[in-house]
This record gives sequence, C-alpha cells and structure tokens, in this order.
Amino acid sequence: MRPAIRSALEHAAELTRRNRLVDAFALGEAAINQATDDQQSEIRRWLADHVRDFTGEDAH
Repeated sequence: MRPAIRSALEHAAELTRRNRLVDAFALGEAAINQATDDQQSEIRRWLADHVRDFTGEDAH
C-alpha cells in the first residue's frame, strides 16, 4: 500500500477515536478510492489488523 494511503488510514483511525466520524469516513473513503485494484486486498488486511486503532480498545 502506498505510504499516503496508510497515513490517511492512520489519521482516519485517530479521528474516529476522537469521535469525528464524518471526517474519518471522508478521509478513509478518499484514500481507499485512490487505491488501485491490486491494493484493495492489502487495505482490507490492514483494516482488519488495525481494528483497535479505530476503537481504542485492547483485545482481551
């Protein structure tokens, strides 16, 4: 995944944790829309692996 997309997703996670959901969604969607088809699976994996980044919760 391109560094700009990863950075945007990380920032979207931070916005989500601060309850700025509309901003987070807009940023994440824009980043994902810029990804090529072959990057989509990597983005899905990254999102699945970083769920806690969005929720701020630790897995138990």
